[in-house]
Amino acid sequence: MKKIKINIGQPYPLGTSVRETGINFSMVNGSDKECGIIFYRKGIEQKERVLFDQKHRIGNICCVLIEGITAGDCEYNFFIGDKVFVDPYAKKIVGNEKWRSGESARPLLRGGFDRGTFDWKETAPLHIPYHESVMYCLNIRSFTRHSSSKVKKKGTFEGLLEKIPYLKELGVNSIELMPAYEYEECEWDDTDSSAKTQIEYQVNHIDERLLPDADTDAEPPRAKRLNCWGYKDAFYFAPKASYAAGSNPCEEFRRMVRDLHQNGIEVIMQFYFPDSVKQGYILEIIKHWVLEYQIDGVHLKGSRLPMTLIATEPLLANTKIMCEDFYLHEIYPNGMRPARKVLGYYRDEYMYDMRKYLKGDQDTLKSFRYHMRNTHQRCGVINYITNYYGFTLKDLVSYERKHNEANGENNTDGTDYNFSWNCGVEGPSRKKAVKQLRIKQMKNALSFLFTAQGTPLLFAGDEFGNSQYGNNNCYCQDNETGWVDWRELDRNQELYTYAKDLIAFRKCHSILHLDESLTTLDRYGFGYPDLSYHGEEAWKVQYENYNRHIGIMYCGQNGEGDADHIYIAYNMHWNSHRFALPSIANHQWISALSTEAGNVVFDEEKNMEYIDIAPRSVSILTGRKLPEAQIRQKTGTDIKGRRGRKR
Repeated sequence: MKKIKINIGQPYPLGTSVRETGINFSMVNGSDKECGIIFYRKGIEQKERVLFDQKHRIGNICCVLIEGITAGDCEYNFFIGDKVFVDPYAKKIVGNEKWRSGESARPLLRGGFDRGTFDWKETAPLHIPYHESVMYCLNIRSFTRHSSSKVKKKGTFEGLLEKIPYLKELGVNSIELMPAYEYEECEWDDTDSSAKTQIEYQVNHIDERLLPDADTDAEPPRAKRLNCWGYKDAFYFAPKASYAAGSNPCEEFRRMVRDLHQNGIEVIMQFYFPDSVKQGYILEIIKHWVLEYQIDGVHLKGSRLPMTLIATEPLLANTKIMCEDFYLHEIYPNGMRPARKVLGYYRDEYMYDMRKYLKGDQDTLKSFRYHMRNTHQRCGVINYITNYYGFTLKDLVSYERKHNEANGENNTDGTDYNFSWNCGVEGPSRKKAVKQLRIKQMKNALSFLFTAQGTPLLFAGDEFGNSQYGNNNCYCQDNETGWVDWRELDRNQELYTYAKDLIAFRKCHSILHLDESLTTLDRYGFGYPDLSYHGEEAWKVQYENYNRHIGIMYCGQNGEGDADHIYIAYNMHWNSHRFALPSIANHQWISALSTEAGNVVFDEEKNMEYIDIAPRSVSILTGRKLPEAQIRQKTGTDIKGRRGRKR
């Protein structure tokens, strides 16, 4: 290395920061052992050590400013005593650039440097409100890794960008990324002789991933299986290098965010934090991604999350923060309401209750009604009927039991509570009736999702029936089981078209995605409540526990200030039902979307419209305004409202 000069550094920020005169290094050492930096020449094993002395220590933080090096010169690790470890604040991780499927030797990971210069082209986070968001959850690698994806940079950030036209056509405007920060995908077997060198050493924030010194003769541990999802301890400040098509994952991640923003699509990052991760460290991670990568939000997973600390951080006032629960009385004391909803409830209740109703379970109507109108004054509500854990939508209607044998855990992994129904045959079927029923059930599920209040979240591939062959925990399946099979898009165009039309229908009718609760009152002055419930008789709902059918009518306001009438008939019973449609003045009901064609009939004797709903189907109707001539004929009045005389 070049001749370097060591000066007293600054304790914060921890990790590394590039200055005009050099690079500042800051680390935590809670012991009395000597510590310092190991520099690695790029591509060369030889290394140089820089030792911290007492003048470089402030409390438990050791820091130096080193002149004579640049970010492009080298890589580094920290050491405490004889243990070498990767900087938990490293902005880039070197050594894990290749996806290590089938690798046997554990790589020596090092910290790298993020140059940080990037042209954002005047883009910025989009701040799409929850009630206008349509979310789409995906894994960067599995989304485009399959040969059928037809992208050039398969399984990478660049590969996702190649799918932007598809995402826009589908209608989603928010992408939720499963862990895309750096983690070791290989699960290492630490029971061999090298386990003695892999001890845990508590260093302020996390139990560091300690690596043996390169000079040791210890045999490296062996990989026992893959973890393709990354819900484990990780290097949280760095984008995952093996998800990058090129050599600069930091720049590639920024380019992905920028291009998605230019196309009106938000980026939400998932983070999983084990209990050992310190709470202050979690806050620093989130702020880093918001500042450096301009992400739009985070979905936080873990059992010891500092949600009040995060939710009250001023820097994150416009950033979506999603989690299972919040202490709202601490975040918004004295009943105050936020100027902007940034918190979002991300819970499984909707998923499980809707699955029960979908398969026709008894006594599910009341919970169905609750979820269809559920909103919150101070938080968004995220709805999903499938997610990465549990069955895909296709498998939800094709399997009653999980089939995880290929995971190597004797089918004991993954949830046993899927609330699924296989439509009469376990797994693939050639029976035409079974295949048609499964398509209809998937359409029904999508209908629930996109006609409910709250924010819909679609799991990648569900819109065209992607299957994982009954595996409900594909965390280790880096193969065609875990990858999205884009051939299904051609095979299931009917399902994809229905999903796309549903999303478009939702966006066109604001009454289906309000920022506030429906009141069941005449909110807009059109003579009808904004929300009403119906059974086989109009205005009379049947909530008996054996019933599985319900009609819901909405009366909203369209873009021109006129009434927007929507009637949706849901029938998850195995028998058909006839619904009497509510009469709406100067309008007639017409079919908009249906999972199976329902016939609208008019009974002239009763002057009443009906709709026949087939078993296990959903029909969506809209009110079309009658022409003035037809209104006059029907009511006996002229255009100005004067009643005509009989001659």
